[in-house]
Amino acid sequence: MPAPTDKEHLQARALLDRWRAAVAAAGGPPSFYVAPGFESVPTGEWESAVFGANAKIAWYAGAFVATTTLSDATPPPGEVRWADGVTRSVPLMSANDALEALKADGNGECGSCQPLMVTGATLSTAQVTTSRGQATTPVWEFTLQGTAVRITRMAVAPSATATLTPEQGSGMRVDSATGTRSGRELTVMITGSPGPASQPCGADYDGEAVESDLGVVVLVHEHRYVPTPSDSSIACTAVGAIRQVTVPLASPLGDRAVLDPQGGIPVPVTFSN
Repeated sequence: MPAPTDKEHLQARALLDRWRAAVAAAGGPPSFYVAPGFESVPTGEWESAVFGANAKIAWYAGAFVATTTLSDATPPPGEVRWADGVTRSVPLMSANDALEALKADGNGECGSCQPLMVTGATLSTAQVTTSRGQATTPVWEFTLQGTAVRITRMAVAPSATATLTPEQGSGMRVDSATGTRSGRELTVMITGSPGPASQPCGADYDGEAVESDLGVVVLVHEHRYVPTPSDSSIACTAVGAIRQVTVPLASPLGDRAVLDPQGGIPVPVTFSN
């Protein structure tokens, strides 16, 4: 049976083609994508409310200053290990390059905040959310002046990760997904109406999967409550709720990424096996 050729389905296939190109540019599967904002995390508790407030602003801004010379030497390749035991050898970046990447991750909006002073860097590992689920990846752990808190930044070289920028898409946004690698069902989470379509202001949701061998795009369809003349006095709020939509798959999910149809970016997937 030929694939639908309407705009929604054609766009979904274009997003899958874009994901294929990104995976190929990163060295091929297993696909490895880390969403912006997940590359770096602080570990520990800031010692005071005042210091912590400034530190969070500085971290979000990418305001870091090295008080010592960090190494420019590129470490040997490291290993990414996913929860199911699949591994991949990946090139790493130097401590100095990781600090520059940490700065570039920021929004640049420091204002009057005090930059965080970096006093050293150690190669370590940490859990990172990837397009293939949780993985243990090499990270650079940066020590900071005046605090026991550490900032970790993924040490994997950009050439080894699939790089995508959000597309201007259409349809309902998919926030996350759950499934099994061997299963033929996928459940996605969306933000929708808090009530069913049988109630005023409510809606029901169903969907369908557009698939390739490397990715899945779930198109979610909304079916809203049809108001009657007696509903004229009802005011609907803009408050959304997390709703789930389960769709069948033509083949097991496996290692495939689940892409948000609005932006074409892989969403976090929780695997139960």
